[in-house]
Amino acid sequence: MTLVSDAHVDHGASYRDRGGRRVVDHYGKPERVGKAVRNVVGTIEMGYGILAVTGEDRVDFVDNAVTNRVPDEDGRGAYALLLDPQGGIETDMYVYNAGERLLVFVPPERAEPVREDWSGKTFIQDVEIEDVSDGLGVFGVHGPKSTEKVASVLGGPGAPEEPLTFVRGSMVDAGVTVIATDAPLGEEGYEVVCAVEDAPELFDTLINRGLNAAPFGYRTWDALSLEAGTPLFEYELEGTVPNVLGIRNALDFEKGCYVGQEVVSRVENQGRPSRRLVGLALDGLVDALSGVDGDADPDAVSDRLPDSGAAVFDGDEAIGEVTRAAVGPDSGEPIALALVGFDATLDAVAVRVDGAEVGASRADLPFVDGSARSGRLPTYPGE
Repeated sequence: MTLVSDAHVDHGASYRDRGGRRVVDHYGKPERVGKAVRNVVGTIEMGYGILAVTGEDRVDFVDNAVTNRVPDEDGRGAYALLLDPQGGIETDMYVYNAGERLLVFVPPERAEPVREDWSGKTFIQDVEIEDVSDGLGVFGVHGPKSTEKVASVLGGPGAPEEPLTFVRGSMVDAGVTVIATDAPLGEEGYEVVCAVEDAPELFDTLINRGLNAAPFGYRTWDALSLEAGTPLFEYELEGTVPNVLGIRNALDFEKGCYVGQEVVSRVENQGRPSRRLVGLALDGLVDALSGVDGDADPDAVSDRLPDSGAAVFDGDEAIGEVTRAAVGPDSGEPIALALVGFDATLDAVAVRVDGAEVGASRADLPFVDGSARSGRLPTYPGE
């Protein structure tokens, strides 16, 4: 369930399931709202699962489990992964050092499995893991005016500047923690954390007080993050070896052993993975749906986007598959992310849509240059 359902209804929300949690899909006209986020600022209720890790050994315990270095300083965080023994991603996460505890933000469906797994591995270490998802609200604030938005309503310190650092303050009567994000939408961004009882007032503050912000849902989130070249857990990450996705900001190659490290190190030492994540412009889809005036109806394009898993062809050879597609809020054109063979040239390829093949071409990532660059933008050795 969302924490501010009445407010979402007032804005005309439609809902969807995300990892077993009810979240806002859109408020109508998601592409138009996407433009508002790109040009000004928007606010979204985030659907995280949240774990609190306490005890004297909390930092070492989590650090030994994940792919990145866990900060030992209050006010700092890291983006990290949990891998299986074959190197596949079991979950991604943000780990924040909040003084007496670590707060671990994960996809909602992964909170309980991670809690159970970690609780069974504490042995003699002084570590306790609790699912606190129901006690905290998290709201994203994204867009080129997001710093101005946060500054207009934040009492206490100024907004944090370095990605994945945070400050504590207040917004009206609500105590909040404000985190500088790693720009998953390709724009300046923050996440504002509050106690669950303060969530309705905080959402109203973020939408209506100071600089107004447009509310947006996960359909817009998916499209904006696609434009930014940001791989997401539910589409690209789950089960994939991280080297394939080029998400090097989640990997510390100098730290000690963690599950799956041998695979990650072996692929890294080979110099390149077997596949890579690329952007595609779906030019042929627009051409196929263009009318006599040469323009394609935007709704018709949205309805014909390729599904996740749609095959990508170079001639008669299948070279990969689409992970997700959307109409880009900034350009209004259909775009996609795809996993393809590392050496594929992609000069002129086709994507299967409803049993037919439509032309596509490789596009540089990110598709859009916003006010920031995503920390997860794929990068590969030698590039």
